[in-house]
Amino acid sequence: MTTTTTTTAPALHTVLGSGPAGTALAAELVRRGHPVRLVDRSGGGPAIEGVERYAADVATLEGARAAVAGAAVVYHCVNVGYHLQVEVMPKIQEAVLGAAEQEGARLVVLDTLYPYGETRGAVMTEDSPWNATTRKGRMRAELDARYLAAHREGRLPVALGRSADFVGPGVLNSTLGGAVFPAALTGQPVPALGDIDLPHSYTYIGDVATGLAILGERPEGDGRVWHLPTAPARTIREVLALVEERTGRPIDVTVVAEPRPFGPFDETFMAEYAEMFYQHTEAQIVDSSAVEKAFGLTPTPLETALDATLAWYGELLAAPQH
Repeated sequence: MTTTTTTTAPALHTVLGSGPAGTALAAELVRRGHPVRLVDRSGGGPAIEGVERYAADVATLEGARAAVAGAAVVYHCVNVGYHLQVEVMPKIQEAVLGAAEQEGARLVVLDTLYPYGETRGAVMTEDSPWNATTRKGRMRAELDARYLAAHREGRLPVALGRSADFVGPGVLNSTLGGAVFPAALTGQPVPALGDIDLPHSYTYIGDVATGLAILGERPEGDGRVWHLPTAPARTIREVLALVEERTGRPIDVTVVAEPRPFGPFDETFMAEYAEMFYQHTEAQIVDSSAVEKAFGLTPTPLETALDATLAWYGELLAAPQH
């Protein structure tokens, strides 16, 4: 008698968007033993061991269907130019939802704090009201309502992971990114937005990746919003003091009290960002205790995040410029 043993191949996890979050997530999923496809419009970029790079335009249903073909879990980490978001992000949502539904995949969405709108400094939890009044805030709230409705209607399982401002290796276009660390490392003026004595939450890019990966692996998280693991808020002044301590050189802080171009953020970006500037004139405090308790996660301490970030920027500045 012959016994035949069949083995089931691990399920494909597809990450849409190869920015800092998507790239970190792809690497984390490989580390956790999953086959990974990383999708963007070009399909290029540095090789990542265990990751298949794939070119597709997920703003179209045809492109999204090709991107998610064969996937058990799809992670939506796509972003577009700030001035294009209100127009383009709903089109991407429609295509990604339709494609993931047709494929029978679960969908995990990287989300923002924008739906909450102005909080007057109140701590943000998953139960905070969605009071957005800005164009981009209302757009994000509408998208999130549609994601959750798709889950409730049984179209496909959906989980949303909300993040505060990113910080970490590879993060350039963040208020604690390309405008701050190179300047701090080279003795140039460091811009700081708004009231620097207000507490502000930052989510380490590694915790974004871990949190999204956990939501991708754990269906019990479906059907709701989660705040991704985020270290306790610190004032901008405190954050810059920690950077100063690590670089060993004094920081020349330039306070940007109102929306205007600075560093990598040009006039086009800042004109669009003006409506969101309230995030720097009131405290931005994120409570991620729900995801921590539910899945046994612990946010990376800010000090550790800054060490890793400064090391990455130091290598970037030392690399030959082409």
